[in-house]
Amino acid sequence: MVLDNDKEPECLFLCCAVLNQVLNISMVHCLIKRAIARHEVREIEQRHTMDGPRQDATLDEEEDVVIIYNRVPKTASTSFTNIAYDLCAKNRYHVLHINTTKNNPVMSLQDQVRFVKNITTWNEMKPGFYHGHISYLDFAKFGVKKKPIYINVIRDPIERLVSYYYFLRFGDDYRPGLRRRKQGDKKTFDECVAEGGSDCAPEKLWLQVPFFCGHSSECWNVGSRWAMDQAKSNLINEYFLVGVTEELEDFIMLLEAALPRFFRGATDLYRTGKKSHLRKTTEKKLPTKQTIAKLQQSNIWKMENEFYEFALEQFQFIRAHAVREKDGDLYILAQNFFYEKIYPKSN
Repeated sequence: MVLDNDKEPECLFLCCAVLNQVLNISMVHCLIKRAIARHEVREIEQRHTMDGPRQDATLDEEEDVVIIYNRVPKTASTSFTNIAYDLCAKNRYHVLHINTTKNNPVMSLQDQVRFVKNITTWNEMKPGFYHGHISYLDFAKFGVKKKPIYINVIRDPIERLVSYYYFLRFGDDYRPGLRRRKQGDKKTFDECVAEGGSDCAPEKLWLQVPFFCGHSSECWNVGSRWAMDQAKSNLINEYFLVGVTEELEDFIMLLEAALPRFFRGATDLYRTGKKSHLRKTTEKKLPTKQTIAKLQQSNIWKMENEFYEFALEQFQFIRAHAVREKDGDLYILAQNFFYEKIYPKSN
């Protein structure tokens, strides 16, 4: 297309005007984008300010502590946990209940990742005491440098099963009005064993071993020797302290001596505290010697009992090196090591 010489200046003017308009629109668009970006940054900063300290804030070593109590059902876990709740305000730490759907002790892989991330990065909840009916989870698998402190309590396996059997039918004195899953079933534990019932079968004894074994599939194969060996290994290498229900006061005393940041005052509270610390299953009838003997014929009982005896021996070994008895009372030993031959000597 050829322009008239007379119209050429007019066209050039129009082209320049259009170009300037396009440039102005582009600049305005750019300014709008920058303003939106600045607004989003301000919103994020405000959320951080409202939510508390930033997640990557450095904590003092004493504050950067997490305890996990992966409590086994019917081992006096509620009694012990209530002490942690009573002490948390005074000793300045947080208590959090891990409530899983249908009390499933095994987490999905994605929940394991979320759980590990929450516990290790949720600085606002540190120091933290987490408790719940979950099996042992190895934090090292997820690349965590500072692992939580695991503690637990276990119980004679038959006594634990008997307590759980009646708990499902009659509840306890902690929440007496709550309707339980087997409420209305009046059959005694002895009658259940005699009839070969499912609720009192030897397979129901298989619980403390898998709780300590962990999230591997073999842990939950009833009667697995590998699972019991793994549970023993975890108890020795991964748990700070494992007590027994029958000697709960000594367990609490050792925790107070070793971890006063959390448990200062726990022993006195256990001895003189509220009645809520003593949770008892109602309508429980002790099994007969015949019932006990029948359960003890099972290889499952033998393995669970072997694990219980192993834990008991380890606990008593630790106690023997930490506690002394005088005039019928127990007391914690004072520091029994010191430093000498320190070189180079200071002037």
